Order: sequence, then C-alpha cells, then structure tokens
Amino acid sequence: MSDTPKLSRVEQVKLVSRHLRGPVEHELHDGSDHFSDEGYQILKFHGIYQQENRDVRKARKARGLGPEYAFMIRVAIPGGRLSPEQYLVLDRLADELGNATLRITTRQAIQYHGVRKGGLKPLIQILNRNLLTTLSACGDVVRNIVACPAPFVDRQRTELMRYARELSDRLKPRTHAYYEIWLDGEKAATLEEEPLYGDTYLPRKFKIAFAFPGDNCVDVYTQDIGIVPWVKGQLRGFTILVGGGMGQSHGVKDTHPLLAKPLTTVAPEQLFEVVEAIVKVQRDHGRRDDRKFARMKYLVEQWGIERFKAEVERYLGYTLADPIPLVWLSADDHLGWYEQGDGRLFFGLFVENGRIRDNLRTAIRTVVQRFALEVRLTPQQNILFVNIAPADRAAIEKIFFDHDVALPSSVPLVVQQAMACPALPTCGLAITESERVMPQVIRDIHALLSRLGLHDGPVPHVRMTGCPNGCARPYTAEIGLVGRSLNSYTIYLGGSSLGNRLGELYLDNVKREEIVSSLEPVFALYQRERKPGESFGDFCYRIGIVALQQLAPNYKEDDSAGQ
Repeated sequence: MSDTPKLSRVEQVKLVSRHLRGPVEHELHDGSDHFSDEGYQILKFHGIYQQENRDVRKARKARGLGPEYAFMIRVAIPGGRLSPEQYLVLDRLADELGNATLRITTRQAIQYHGVRKGGLKPLIQILNRNLLTTLSACGDVVRNIVACPAPFVDRQRTELMRYARELSDRLKPRTHAYYEIWLDGEKAATLEEEPLYGDTYLPRKFKIAFAFPGDNCVDVYTQDIGIVPWVKGQLRGFTILVGGGMGQSHGVKDTHPLLAKPLTTVAPEQLFEVVEAIVKVQRDHGRRDDRKFARMKYLVEQWGIERFKAEVERYLGYTLADPIPLVWLSADDHLGWYEQGDGRLFFGLFVENGRIRDNLRTAIRTVVQRFALEVRLTPQQNILFVNIAPADRAAIEKIFFDHDVALPSSVPLVVQQAMACPALPTCGLAITESERVMPQVIRDIHALLSRLGLHDGPVPHVRMTGCPNGCARPYTAEIGLVGRSLNSYTIYLGGSSLGNRLGELYLDNVKREEIVSSLEPVFALYQRERKPGESFGDFCYRIGIVALQQLAPNYKEDDSAGQ
C-alpha cells in the first residue's frame, strides 16, 4: 500500500467516528425514525442494520411519504450456544420489540426484524442483562465466531466450543462506545486504544469458523479463517485455512467467490496469536479504497499463499509449519435424534430458512420451558435441543406434533438441506426474492426428484440468495440460485456436498418459474448415468458444465458468459 492510500467514504466515516461513536448517540434521541448515512455505517458495528419495508416503497412514495424504516438487530452468539433462560428471553423480545419472529442466521446468530428506532436501546439493555450482546455482530470486525454445534460428549468437542468462545472474547473491539450509547455507561474521558483494530478497524467484515475433524457443517472453506482441530487421541493442534469468502458483484469484473486455502497447522497454545497475526495482516494490507475488493480473500489471491504466510510469520516472529491434510466425511446439520454419549440425547429440528414464527415458535418455547433444555443454533439455520433425558423423547415429539411442526423424518431431504437468505422486503441489497419464494421452489424441485425416483438420496443441497453477496453460501452448494434481476436468477451447478468445491455457472437470467424446467434435463441425465452413491454435485463436476449447458432448454452459447 502507498504511504497515503486513498480511503473509501466508509473508511473516512470510521476514521472520524471516535472508535464507533460517530453521530449514533445524538441521532438515537433526535426524534426522527432513522439515522443519517454516517450514523448507519457506524450502527453496523453495534450489530444493527437500518432497513426499510420495500413492499410499501412505491405506495408511500405515491402518497408523498418517505421510507418506512425499521431495524434488523443481530445477536452475536459464539458457537450458537444458548441457555434455556437466554433463549426464552430472545423469544419474548420478538413479541415485545420485534415483528414476532426470530431468525437463525448462517453464522449461528439470532436476528430480529421490524424493530423501531425507539426499541433499539431497550432491546440491547435486556440482552445485556442476560449476558448477550450485539456488539460486532455486524461491521468491519471479526463477526460472530461459528463452531460445530453438535453436543457429542467428548473432550475434543468441549475444548472446541471453549476455544471458540475465548477467541470471540479476545477479538471483540475494546471501544467503550457500545456501553456508553446503549447501556448508559460512563463516558470515557479519553479515547481508549484499539490494539487489534486501530482507528479504522478492518477493511471489511471478517469471518471465522471452527469445524470438527471430518464434519464440515460450518462450511469452513467459505471463511476468512477456517480452523480445524488436529485430533490424534487428544487435541494436538489446529489446521488453519485462510482467504475464503462468498460475495461478488454483478457487473464488477474480478469479483468472485473463493475457497479458503490451507496455511499451517499450529499447536493449541499458538492458535490465538496466529489468528491475531492474520487479522493484523488484513488490517494493514487489505484494500481500503474499494470495498468490493476489501475482503481478505482478494489479498490472499493477489499475494498467493506463500507470500501471505511469510507476512504472517513476519508479524509473529517465527516460522509456521506446513498444514496437515484434511479429510471430510460429512457436512450434514445433525438433524433428528442422536445419543450424546453420556446417556442423554440431543434432537436437531429443521427450521425452514431459519425463520422461527407462529406455531413453530410456540412449540420451541414450550419444549425449552418444560424441559429446561440448552439450545444450540446451527450454521445451516436449524436448532438443536441438548441434554434430553431419553424418557422425555416421546413427550417432546408430541409437543411438536400437537403444534403441527414436522419432524425431520417427515420433511423431504432436499427441503431439509435447502437454505435461503432473507432478501426482500427488508434487505437493502436484495435484487429479488429469496426466503419468501424458496419454500415453493424447493418443493417443486422435490416433486421433480420424486418423479424421477431421486427423492431418497443422495439429494442435492440447494441454496438461494436474492443478490450475489452470497449470504446463504450458494456458491459451494450443489445447486446455487443467485438473484440476477427482478424475478431472475443465475444457476450454479457442481459444488460439493462436503462444501469444498465451488459450483460453476450453468445458466444466467433464468426466470423463477423456469428454474425447475431448466434443471430437469440435468436431473434426468443424473438419473440415467450417475455412479452408485454419486452425489449430484460430484456428477455435475464429472460431466462438466459445458456438457450440462448443452442439455438446457433454449440454451444459447452466450448464456454461460461471465457476469
């Protein structure tokens, strides 16, 4: 970087924010229903997104009215782990201050939608009293740290969750701004130091996940830093991957998703300092002039893994070992009933697109209240109930049955494995629908699979997003559906069910009503020519995207041109 690098507008806002204070406190009490753009940029670091109801935008404009503002608040929950008391508080606040729904994110957090400006401070204060926070759930910092939530009782998994929480605490911003603004803390006489982040924090958001050996339920290759324990009888160390990320921008050349690459394997006592060194390299060398290229994945790609590793070693002052190879066996989300290993059970419940509402919300609340169960949120937007006595299994299933909530055994496999981002009407980046249309799209795909005799598996993982930012991680899915324009999508095929391969562009600008018909010839070929046990993604990869494109109805060669 030059000695006087050009800063983007957001970088300038961060620089003068006085460690994330900015105009937030003043604007919180100014009587308006929203924040200025500068306030909104800083608000993100506090875990809050300013949004508007895009469903009513045109009608309000015709009446001479401005946007209908509301806020999304994200609660950071390392490893997705909640006590029963914490979950019940989260549930209660959905009615008191939100839109009566909770949404599980792909980073094991909880989001509230529809919160009004006057509800922000009361909500955050109640969360804080229950040892929950929204600080750094959004913004250009290390966000909520993800970890495999499966509560199998063994020392290695217990240690994994402990490392995730301790690393989360270590990487939180040190600013007092959050406590001053939201929790009525005493104002600092002088600005505190940010030894890790500095005055402008990171160039962009930064994501970290802990996988468990062989179990890639966290999509470890999509992270800025992926961490995988090296277990040989006991936890011997951690393999670290760097440079993953999903987002791209339509029409912006050279933006693209990338998978993380193995960097090193370190001893347990080295983990935290190595992670901090990687964060510092991104802090000091990531681009701050153009946010579209500011993620660490582009730095790793530009430098190459060897130069990046050498720079991390320079920050550490010692040489890093080569990475130990990784082997993956599954990326499933632990749905259904499992023995924990201590005489108790855990149960994974499917939550379609992560949205907890209506009868599902009531059923989950009833189970947590009655049996005082710990809850764990999953990276695929589902929920695990932990520490269940075997004698309570039937009673728990009856509660779900009485509330008309389907158990995983009765949900089609392709539906269980699908994910979608919120998109319209609240996300300001959404180009088209995702969460609201995915239930019908995925059931139409299930109907096609059933017609071809493919519904019993292996069935494809399907993920949809309303824009190319990729929040539901569509680019590693076996079928990725990415919003291209209003009611149109780009279809990607050939990602891996294990999450370690990107899909390729199959068709562009496909109308939502034509998604299933566009996939039908590929499914038909898969039905005829797959190898025993071959997954749909592996089949597509073996056949090749060009051959698959030629099967598509109304295919034209330039349909597969880059975006």
